[in-house]
Amino acid sequence: MNTNTRTLNVNGRNYRWMDQPLVVVCVDGCEYDYLTEAARAGVAPFLARILENGAALKGDCVVPSFTNPNNLSIVTGVPPSVHGISGNYFFDRESGAEVLMNDPKYLRAPTVLAAFADAGAKVAVVTAKDKLRRLLGNKLNGICFSSEKADEVTQAENGITGVVELVGKPVPDVYSADLSEFVFAAGVRLLETRPIDLMYLSTTDYVQHKCAPGSTGANAFYEMMDPYLQRMAELGATVAITADHGMNDKHDAAGKPNVIYLQDELDAWLGAGVARVILPITDPYVVHHGALGSFATIYLPASVDQARVLAKLRERTGIELALTGAEGCERFELPRDRLGDIIVVSGRHVVLGTSESRHDLSGLNAPLRSHGGLSEQTVPLLFSRPVTQAVSQRKCLRNFDILDLALNHLQ
Repeated sequence: MNTNTRTLNVNGRNYRWMDQPLVVVCVDGCEYDYLTEAARAGVAPFLARILENGAALKGDCVVPSFTNPNNLSIVTGVPPSVHGISGNYFFDRESGAEVLMNDPKYLRAPTVLAAFADAGAKVAVVTAKDKLRRLLGNKLNGICFSSEKADEVTQAENGITGVVELVGKPVPDVYSADLSEFVFAAGVRLLETRPIDLMYLSTTDYVQHKCAPGSTGANAFYEMMDPYLQRMAELGATVAITADHGMNDKHDAAGKPNVIYLQDELDAWLGAGVARVILPITDPYVVHHGALGSFATIYLPASVDQARVLAKLRERTGIELALTGAEGCERFELPRDRLGDIIVVSGRHVVLGTSESRHDLSGLNAPLRSHGGLSEQTVPLLFSRPVTQAVSQRKCLRNFDILDLALNHLQ
């Protein structure tokens, strides 16, 4: 059978077989303005051509606008209500423990990547941080490794050896732009040396947490990225670019973080320890954001008047939304069993914390920028080939439509 006529059905969506290699890039924290500002500055000619040629669209990411739920939505093609990954971190009711959601046991849906690999495609995944590697590579018969631990790869675990030698770069510091550059360099080298059909690249938002669109630091990042994308296209790949979330300033005019410490406030209202606040942004890499984001969930005992708590939260300046868990999960397509009794979203320039004493902000060497809320939901959908007219006229696109668009709706 001609593979170009084949389709795979994964999680209820049909995907045509690649007609040429496809590289999907998730640029972590990529507010659309980063791209337009870099293009305007003349430092990203490849991206500028895409922006000018009508293959640049905008879509919505998953809320909470955090890394894990969005990367998993992108590679499964479905929202968290289906794949189960609702944040970087959650309260496991069964065990009674707060845990990182980076174990594949929490994933409830297969990835499109693994499905294509099982059907015979040559698939590769490169991610900046190792926290995502196991989830993205779940049941993947292919290559999957992280920049962070590129020197620890094995054939059995990662489907490849000698990554550092292949890329020709040392393992980067986890808190650096170099961690993302390693991802791009590895992607190019894989395309140059192997018959790759489908590749997924996922970067880190270290730069975006520090640098606003159009700033020197931000433009330097996109200037670094641009020739790698150009090279992938020259090697015959279709390049598709999206983001897991946007990014916004979360500080006051003096540069001080604009924080609502929800646990402290609930303790004052209800009594110490009555409520439990969980921040799904929490992960092992908190230096650049201090575990402060714009989405939180609250667990309450049955004895507490939930309506009264909701009313107080809705009156609180800086809070954009306070919903019951059921309402929030329905609105944002989240798994009900992995969120609390209340869901809280803060405003564009406000973040949510637990207790002030629990957040170490000593690592913040720039005014806080973060994400998690509705104001970070708009993300780019860019393609190195024109999209069909029907796609450009769609009113609602999501970042997790990118595989569907790239495989089914490009000219």
